[in-house]
Amino acid sequence: MALYLLFESASGYGLFHAYGIDEIGQSVEAVRSSVLDLERFGKAVKLTAFNPFSSAVDALNQCNAISEGIMTDELRSFLELNLPKPKEGKKAKYSLGVVEPKVGSQIAEVTGIPCQSNEFVQELLRGVRLHFDRFIKELKESDLEKAQLGLGHSYSRAKVKFNVNRVDNMVIQAIFLLDTLDKDINSFSMRVREWFSWHFPELVKIVNDNYLYAKLAKFIVNKSDLAEKDIPALADIVGDEDKAKEIVEAAKASMGQDLSPVDLINVQQFAQRVMNLSEYRKNLYEYLVTKMNDIAPNLTSLIGEVVGARLISHAGSLSNLAKCPASTLQILGAEKALFRALKTRGNTPKYGLIFHSSFIGRASTKNKGRMARYLANKCSIASRIDCYSEASTSVFGQKLREQVEERLDFYDKGVAPRKNLDVMKAAIESMVNGTTIDDDDNERTDASAKKKEEEEEP
Repeated sequence: MALYLLFESASGYGLFHAYGIDEIGQSVEAVRSSVLDLERFGKAVKLTAFNPFSSAVDALNQCNAISEGIMTDELRSFLELNLPKPKEGKKAKYSLGVVEPKVGSQIAEVTGIPCQSNEFVQELLRGVRLHFDRFIKELKESDLEKAQLGLGHSYSRAKVKFNVNRVDNMVIQAIFLLDTLDKDINSFSMRVREWFSWHFPELVKIVNDNYLYAKLAKFIVNKSDLAEKDIPALADIVGDEDKAKEIVEAAKASMGQDLSPVDLINVQQFAQRVMNLSEYRKNLYEYLVTKMNDIAPNLTSLIGEVVGARLISHAGSLSNLAKCPASTLQILGAEKALFRALKTRGNTPKYGLIFHSSFIGRASTKNKGRMARYLANKCSIASRIDCYSEASTSVFGQKLREQVEERLDFYDKGVAPRKNLDVMKAAIESMVNGTTIDDDDNERTDASAKKKEEEEEP
């Protein structure tokens, strides 16, 4: 049986006829040894046809199609035009060697041309790739290199743009930065407290919040200047007039040492930096909430923005998280504990990052593991809906959250939860009708109130 080879280059499609296989040998090793010798390899393979791409855009479209295992109309017409046509009712007396098995299966399915993609074919195509510019006399080696470089850049840019549209990498960066800011703000706030406590040690016991303490340190500067006239301004900062009076009284009888004006200016500037970081942290959190509602609305509705972002970040992307089974998602973030337990033959962890969800905290000690397993199951469903659904909606996430709430009541009070099938049907109906969960609740409340009125009427 004759063997033809389909080679996809950056310049166009090439069709080769492996007519002299006996010259180099039928084994993979024989082909591998003859690939480097063009004179020997040229006796086994010859160019049958070459179809150049019309433009760089056309080359990119063809490359994307091949990478996804799709046969384009151009490729189909090229093969049908240049391959021998079998007689009606008879099978082809040749086969087509391809690099990608997915492309080969579609070519065979659509055109009926038998295809193969094995190690022998791969080695022959490796030789074609190595000597491709020698087979086509009009094509210079420099032109082929330029075409490969341009197509490589275009293909990479297209993939990056696709990734940006998913924007889950923005969430990963935001949650990493949020964690870093939390650590930095805590460290800097401790430094402000320690530094300003040399001057006004009593303030630490009165104000516990780090942001308020930094704000007060910037406002007070020198405790000796505090007087009754500053109570309204202090009350605006603290939000409590009694606490403001307490600060003024404590300043009058403070045991702290006096600092020079230069030292007080430095404390004030550092307190301002801590305030700026805290305000930026709030803005970053709002940005994260917005992004999570755009990317994974169902996962956000179910488990919250921060925990959902941590899961996406730990998995690497939303698509990776969607591919994780519920059992993997349950212990995501507890890998060290898992492998330590497997090594020592101890108890494996029951939960990882989902432990930070409020549902796990609300469950009783004996039900925490069961609750984690159930919550991981629902998170897995929500992430798959967010990843593969074209319509952006949080209806499923809200319904899944209701199911988790019902499961908590079942564990605590024994109230039987609704079936998953009924809940999903209700979610699909509400999505099709365009109603939200709040609208459904209001309709149920109105219907029950109307029924109650009818029963009360004589």
